[in-house]
Amino acid sequence: MDQNPPGIRRRLLLASAAGAGGAAALGLHGTARAAGPEAEALAGTAAASPAGPVVVTPANQQYPDLVRALNARYVAKPESVRVVDAPDQVAPIVAEAARAGKRLTIRSGGHCLEDFVYSPQTQLVLDLSKMNGVYYNSRLNAVAVEAGARLLDVYEKLYATWGVTIPGGICYSVGIGGHVSGGGWGMLVRRDGLVVDHLYAVEVVIVAADGTVATVIATREADDPHRELWWAHTGGGGGNFGVVTRYYFRSPGASGTDPRNLLPKPPGEVLFSAVSWSWSDLTKEEFVRLVRNYASWHVANIGADSPTRFLTSFLLLNHRSNGQIGMVTQVDAAAPDARGMLDAYLAHMSGGIGTEPGALTEQMGDMGAMPQFAAPRRLPWLQATRFAGTTNPLLNDPTLRAEYKSAYMRADFPPRQAEALYKHLTRTDIDNPKINIQLTPYGGRTHKVRETDTALPHRGAAFKMLWSVLWNEPAEDAKYLAWTRESYEETYADTGGVPVPNAVTDGCYINYPDADLGDPLRNRSGVSWATLYYKGNYRRLQQVKAKYDPGNFFRHRQSVELPAP
Repeated sequence: MDQNPPGIRRRLLLASAAGAGGAAALGLHGTARAAGPEAEALAGTAAASPAGPVVVTPANQQYPDLVRALNARYVAKPESVRVVDAPDQVAPIVAEAARAGKRLTIRSGGHCLEDFVYSPQTQLVLDLSKMNGVYYNSRLNAVAVEAGARLLDVYEKLYATWGVTIPGGICYSVGIGGHVSGGGWGMLVRRDGLVVDHLYAVEVVIVAADGTVATVIATREADDPHRELWWAHTGGGGGNFGVVTRYYFRSPGASGTDPRNLLPKPPGEVLFSAVSWSWSDLTKEEFVRLVRNYASWHVANIGADSPTRFLTSFLLLNHRSNGQIGMVTQVDAAAPDARGMLDAYLAHMSGGIGTEPGALTEQMGDMGAMPQFAAPRRLPWLQATRFAGTTNPLLNDPTLRAEYKSAYMRADFPPRQAEALYKHLTRTDIDNPKINIQLTPYGGRTHKVRETDTALPHRGAAFKMLWSVLWNEPAEDAKYLAWTRESYEETYADTGGVPVPNAVTDGCYINYPDADLGDPLRNRSGVSWATLYYKGNYRRLQQVKAKYDPGNFFRHRQSVELPAP
């Protein structure tokens, strides 16, 4: 059972019981408040004096910078952007939008890969990116992270202050708000699981059917009446149930009240390796062998207690015009025989391939060139994390346009799938070194959790895939959208153009949203986008939606739908 300071379980029960009295007990009509025990927990540790909320309209100079996504395909024209820097500023803005019937969307870090935040329907953007505190909350005995905090800032604060971390993503500038709610993962995924596997509680601003707005804290305690709201935020996706203002992290089984013991300690040092294979030297047969080598290793080493769970590796399949296929690998240097584990993995990846790996000298998707790591080097963990997360200048390119697709894989590639990848990555009608299909790890500790224990159900996956197609000119949109769709749909042609859950594939990742999954012209499988993202957990998510957002106030193109009457 989770360890809590004296009295906290009783306070949580009292706070939850308030919800049983109906909308009036959750807040004041047309206003927002948090009262009693919840207000105590909200207080937490005081942050710096807030400057917000700030209202930015088209009349303000900064407006154009605040209405565009990282993906330049998506630019909105809201009536205003509300920039907040403290959690208690959120509920009044939500109440205002609810009273006026305004379409509100929420930005934490600005990395949403579809138009869920910046769409033509958006009337008010709630920008949480300056609400970024990280501190210990004694009342919940957990580390609080405000929803606008960026991942690298979180890692640096957690590690410098308490010597701990959460196993989140790689890219430094991802906002934690959407990352966690979608079931985020990163370099420590096989060693420590998903970030949601360490989520103790979530603080959410919700809207009742009559427009009442309230702030609710939901925990993973078995007897918390709001536990389902916590569960929905362990992979149910952002923008579905309310505005997350804070996440509270404490690992299951952690004891005591010292923050240094509440979350995983990352590796003190890692072995970091970056190699590449030259496209000019690879035959089709060698390419197929390379991708199947990656798949077979991850399938064979999927176990939660596998001694290889300390190794994480990314295979970066670039279009032939890049010149190279790359692979970045990290191993916890304290793992038993860490160097032997790395050497055995690199040997496995080269098995059956005559082309020798060399230095990684080209930019590849989210990774920059890393020629200095052709031979593995030992680095302090935070140095390696900072390096891996900040090597990509594309993250600051204001002209970047992109399309993304995803797939979870449970088994080795059938030869036809691997051959489809080769066909499209060697097409000569495309010349773009920024086209990239990434194979990324799962298994290990992610495999320890049952499919229904979190909203993210893909616990049987051995690895996953990301189609990342990047370009800069609007005139090329049609060309690159077509390449992405054609390559993806041919890879999964046997199942209607998408990776339906079966013995080989396991659906799609909600944090790489793909609007095409809802288009019957693109998804011909007969399996809905909701099943691809959530599998059998979707009906449960719909029940949470009905309870906490019965008016469907929080919505976008692929938001959780209310259950049928």
